[in-house]
Amino acid sequence: MQVISSKDNDIIKNIKKLKEKKYRDLENSYIVEGLKMIKEAIEEKANIKQIVICEECIHDGELDKDTLYEIAKYNLIYVTKKVFDQITEVKTPQGIIAVIEKKETNASDIRAIDYSQDIIIALDDLQDPGNLGTILRTVDSANLNQIILSKNCADPYNPKVVRSTMGAIFRVNIIQVENLKEELENLKNNDFDIMVTSLDTQKSIYDVNYNKKVIVIGNEANGVSKEVQDIADEKVKIPMLGKTESLNASVATGIIIYEYVRRRTNEIINSKG
Repeated sequence: MQVISSKDNDIIKNIKKLKEKKYRDLENSYIVEGLKMIKEAIEEKANIKQIVICEECIHDGELDKDTLYEIAKYNLIYVTKKVFDQITEVKTPQGIIAVIEKKETNASDIRAIDYSQDIIIALDDLQDPGNLGTILRTVDSANLNQIILSKNCADPYNPKVVRSTMGAIFRVNIIQVENLKEELENLKNNDFDIMVTSLDTQKSIYDVNYNKKVIVIGNEANGVSKEVQDIADEKVKIPMLGKTESLNASVATGIIIYEYVRRRTNEIINSKG
């Protein structure tokens, strides 16, 4: 078993570069860390380009034989702890990292958007990686298979986003668009209504139906952009009993998605009754 012990090794330098967005875009790849995430990547048949293991993990028994057998099918390299510490992004790493090819889709691809969904979440310049990762995880939990991101959203392949998704990154189709307004108009032409969150309305999220809706969540500081609000079919807000006027973007998205889930669940129960 050959073990890389130099941080100047070309493979290691290339993996380190993937911490930066420009190199993730250039290589069309990103990093995932941790045994659970890598097992999910294998299960979801992600295109795993490389797996890196800290040699001490083998000796410490962190990786069981079944897992070692499974990952041995991939392009596998071993590194010293000193080298691994150069590429990890977490404080207490598990000693395993994978380089995975992106599967994102551009809206120009005719197959990009699944028009059969009841609702689609669109994010308008969301900036916080933690919010984006949590929203991807929430979308996945509701059995929704896609999300639309405006050009200036946080990078969905940022390591913090990837960790926050808890594996949803492998299941949700991420559609990044150059012009969100134009893509929303295209969705309107495909029988979807555009619904935006706004404080400038009396209509609540409980007053609308969730059939063929694109739900637009805005930037943390400024909300949904004016140009998107101008083409919206409906504006809604989450009712507040306290003095707080707005919620964290990922919390607000979760509340809205689970109002949809509540209704779908009731429809399924009623159809069986």
